[in-house]
Amino acid sequence: MNILVFNCGSSSLTYKIFEAGSSGSPGIALSGKAHRVGVKGAVSSSIENTHLGVTEKTEIAINNHGDAAALALKLIINRAIPVDLVGHRFVHGGEYFKSSALLNAATLKKLKLCLPLAPIHNPISLEVIQKTTEFMPSVGQYVVFDSAFHSTIPPEAYTYCLPRKVIKKFGFRKYGFHGLSYSYITTETARILQRPVKGMKIVACHLGTGGSSVAAIANGKSLDNSMGYSPLTGLVMSTRSGDLDPLLAVYIMYMYGYRSHDLLDILNKKSGLLGVSGFSSDITDILSRARSGVHEIQSNLAVNMYVHRLKKYIGAYTAVLGGMDALVFTDDIGAKNAQIRQKICENMQWCGVEIDENANFRETDGKKEALINTKNSKVKILVIPTKEELVICLEGMRLVK
Repeated sequence: MNILVFNCGSSSLTYKIFEAGSSGSPGIALSGKAHRVGVKGAVSSSIENTHLGVTEKTEIAINNHGDAAALALKLIINRAIPVDLVGHRFVHGGEYFKSSALLNAATLKKLKLCLPLAPIHNPISLEVIQKTTEFMPSVGQYVVFDSAFHSTIPPEAYTYCLPRKVIKKFGFRKYGFHGLSYSYITTETARILQRPVKGMKIVACHLGTGGSSVAAIANGKSLDNSMGYSPLTGLVMSTRSGDLDPLLAVYIMYMYGYRSHDLLDILNKKSGLLGVSGFSSDITDILSRARSGVHEIQSNLAVNMYVHRLKKYIGAYTAVLGGMDALVFTDDIGAKNAQIRQKICENMQWCGVEIDENANFRETDGKKEALINTKNSKVKILVIPTKEELVICLEGMRLVK
């Protein structure tokens, strides 16, 4: 059985076809990724794929995730690669979905009700689902939800300080996201360090070109995540504001006459690194400008804010866990950007973090796992490329069975 998996990031679309047999780990028949989907910056968007050992990359304008999915689906159909099932990552299922689900009319109706919960991610995932239906109408589809891993967050961490009647009426609570990534990272950290998951304390940083978060993980279970009811809160992200005084939102609406959809657009699509720098939502672009002297003030401020917020969360989660055994970096920025990792780990000896500069700057391709801590570091520092698509594939196999 061939399972095609789509994984929408806020500015990327990863796709893989897994050859899922009855036993053993699924093999990969084709893999690809659309980069910088809808991103404003100096570097062009592109799509690459690897099939039969050959990697091809094309720079092409990709305005949205529907266009990216169409490019991938056309490639698969033109090469006559069979697809028996298609799986999708859906960030936020709210109260409508507690587990993965096969796609049907009832599921689709509920997915549409979830769109406002994650206004950047949920609509683009639905867009890819609809594009898949258009190109492969007879192939079954399913959805896997990203918040399941964080269902173990305790009440003191997931409860908001709002009136009980408000929480009861609307179901407000912290959900947490990037759960598929954290599930994989937790298992891999234990394997690499040759330690049981039980008894291990992990602070994991999922740093993407779009969304980013940090998780506190103990005994293989999530105790907290920097994201909340939606993926908007927490770290400084590409276009999302992250943590913000809620009264600012009220002032913007009351004093300046903005409507709710205007505010959502500002907080989700025009803030974060793009808002602070004024020219790019990509931390790599911004680092480059900071070194070149062009837009130096805005660039340095954006980088410093990005690092400051990360350090704050790492320190807070070290306190929540009562210590830290491993600090893990993953996803595009976490696995590829050595400069950001270096800045985050500077002056962190107080909590046992000592990074090996040479080892760190050797790891920039984001394709392999590595330990980048010094021998004297009390905390193991790991770079682990995430494999969310494998988790989605395995969930599809479970659903079919």
